[in-house]
Amino acid sequence: MADPSQITDFWNERACGEVYAQGDTLLGRLRQQEAARYRLEPYIFEFAKFHEARNKDILEVGVGMGADFLQFARQNPRHLVGIDASYRAVEFTQNRLSMEGFSADVRVADAEQLPFKQGAFDMVYSWGVLHHSCNPDRAIDEIMRVLRPGGCARIMIYHKYSIVGLALWIKYGLGRKSLSQVYAQHLESPGTHAYSVREARRLFWFFSEASIVTRLSVGDLMEGQAGQRHQGLALTLARRIWPRWLIRMFPGLGLFMLIEAKK
Repeated sequence: MADPSQITDFWNERACGEVYAQGDTLLGRLRQQEAARYRLEPYIFEFAKFHEARNKDILEVGVGMGADFLQFARQNPRHLVGIDASYRAVEFTQNRLSMEGFSADVRVADAEQLPFKQGAFDMVYSWGVLHHSCNPDRAIDEIMRVLRPGGCARIMIYHKYSIVGLALWIKYGLGRKSLSQVYAQHLESPGTHAYSVREARRLFWFFSEASIVTRLSVGDLMEGQAGQRHQGLALTLARRIWPRWLIRMFPGLGLFMLIEAKK
């Protein structure tokens, strides 16, 4: 298991998606990152259902640079709260809201010990965050606790049997490491988890219902920038010859596992 401080230090060095934040001003950089995010991952809108936030109490676990959090703020929720383990992410999100004319409760907090009372929220949203937690099971327990009866959790975590996982295993683990070890040591922050669909169903067994869909990510298709741990000439060359037309025929091998669960 990774040390929590190692995970936090990793994301304090560079926030997720910061590579797309280009421009001369902070607002310009944030808007560039937002535009790139939804160009590369347009299915976020379909999954997050931002419009359902109106007059609801919403929690986002892991705000990152705040693009999705801003979408929720635009819907006039009754109460909007965001947390992140990284002060860098919290600062980006607070600045984004302020410059776009919104305010909300955004703070540094631990997903495994949410500082909210039981049944405080109608919806909890988390995109690509909980698999970086030391104990994702505990974080999901906490999400269940703070949801109201009938409330909805929309969570994306990494799918173990993905194109990204296969590529990393060939490079780092072939005959030497398990697929889980490769994710933990080589994908992003130390200790990153990934799950099979069956394992994910076990994570959410105590919800009244849960639907799971896998989607090809920009990493599977090599369409966007790689994470901060993956750069170099070999990756640049691979992007030029990557068989995207073939990979698109296998959406079940996508890195992103989209889970909608109801309490």
